Amino acid sequence: MSNRLAHESSPYLLQHKDNPVDWYPWGSEALDRAKQEDRPILLSVGYAACHWCHVMERESFENPTIAELMNRWFVNIKVDREERPDIDSIYMTALQALAGHGGWPMTVFATPEGKPFFAGTYYPPEDRPGHAGFPRVLASVAEAWEHRRSDLEDQAAHLTAAVGKAVSPDLARVEPSALEKAYRIHLENLDRVHGGFGGAPKFPQPPNLEFLLRVGSREWAPEAWNALTLTLGKMADGG
Repeated sequence: MSNRLAHESSPYLLQHKDNPVDWYPWGSEALDRAKQEDRPILLSVGYAACHWCHVMERESFENPTIAELMNRWFVNIKVDREERPDIDSIYMTALQALAGHGGWPMTVFATPEGKPFFAGTYYPPEDRPGHAGFPRVLASVAEAWEHRRSDLEDQAAHLTAAVGKAVSPDLARVEPSALEKAYRIHLENLDRVHGGFGGAPKFPQPPNLEFLLRVGSREWAPEAWNALTLTLGKMADGG
């Protein structure tokens, strides 16, 4: 039996119309239900050509047991980032503030008003070394909402305020010491074999690459160009 996404026009949303998850598209119906039932929102953002979006759908959203947990504890909203770049941009800023990186599928937990308090990207269907499984994440968030709700609401308030103030900084007005610190952090997180930053799964990070491009001419950033060309080269080789 199809869910509400069967009535959407987005190819990405239509890919999820037969999931056992009780998906809503972004809109007043989903937000009103979250408020009426006082339930947190699980927002999943992706796009049709996203590899890891398809993997998470196959592993988790098509899994009846995991879908039952999602339906029991959350109001579930699915968003196509290509259809709603405004929604994607807002919650991606929150994800980057929380995790230090972004990517898709973007998985966000929010208050009934839509204020984010926890977020991640791809979650495997079971616990793996270094990665909590999606069922564990769902249970942990649901338990925290029931027993430590005020902490989550405080987190949501602080995060929402930070997102509201987020602007693209003018590097010319940023203290050189802050730029140098950011540069060192990029190098510490650089995968010098496969390119990119951090561990798998990796996602393209345009802000990181743009930062390296813009500081590459500084005397204190001699490795910026090498890091940039390594990452772009590996992206090109990988298709």
